[in-house]
Amino acid sequence: MPLDFIAGKMMVVRSIERKLILTTVTPSNHPFSTIPDDSEGFSFAAMVPSQVYCTLQVTRERELLRKVRHLIIGGGAISSELSEALAEFPNAVWSSYGMTETLSHIALRRINGSERSEWYTPFDGIGLSLDKCDCLIIDAPSLCPHPLHTNDIAVINEDGKRFRILGRKDNVICSGGIKIQIENIEELLRPKMKTPFCISKRPDPKFGEVAVMLVENNHADNDTLESALESLPPYYRPKDIFVVDRIPLTPTGKIDRAAAMTLSY
Repeated sequence: MPLDFIAGKMMVVRSIERKLILTTVTPSNHPFSTIPDDSEGFSFAAMVPSQVYCTLQVTRERELLRKVRHLIIGGGAISSELSEALAEFPNAVWSSYGMTETLSHIALRRINGSERSEWYTPFDGIGLSLDKCDCLIIDAPSLCPHPLHTNDIAVINEDGKRFRILGRKDNVICSGGIKIQIENIEELLRPKMKTPFCISKRPDPKFGEVAVMLVENNHADNDTLESALESLPPYYRPKDIFVVDRIPLTPTGKIDRAAAMTLSY
């Protein structure tokens, strides 16, 4: 995690607070590439989904990852494919939920083992509610003096504590009166696509907005793409497909939605 971001700073804070030995590596999608094969393993590591995905593709790096006793993954949604790849890991793997304003995560959900769950459990002292758009409101008085209104559309469990994130309010496509979550389309397509892609949207005179798709040029496979799109409900299917050199990403490996929209016309 780069020290330019709160995630990197918090790793330093954790190591000081818990008196841990901090191992530093150059931020990349292969953080274990310089770790010796005979390493005894780490007590704790924090990674983003793209780092975990890339690490799993290299046998020696994957084996080092399996030695981590507590792994937290944050900074973006974890696909069902990635969750399945981690389900049988021998040690604890967690998905974390938080933001810069909360100084790291405020909730965790277990990805593997008998405690595996789709629901995040907030820490003690964290209050949750939803606004009129079903976006999550976080009340964490020990971290922030006022409630934090997020753009994350959520569902709160009937127990009033646990919650799930459905997607970003910014990523809703209002098409012909139907609200479509961009993340839902991507989740349905991901198991069928080997090509790097993302879903975006553009204005439409008839429907108001429509879904569009960006696909990387040097990985394009028309047969696979056509089959994947036919598996979608009709109103989920992208109206246009744009071939790009590279899917735009943020410095932390998330899809750069704003940049994707500029390529969707």
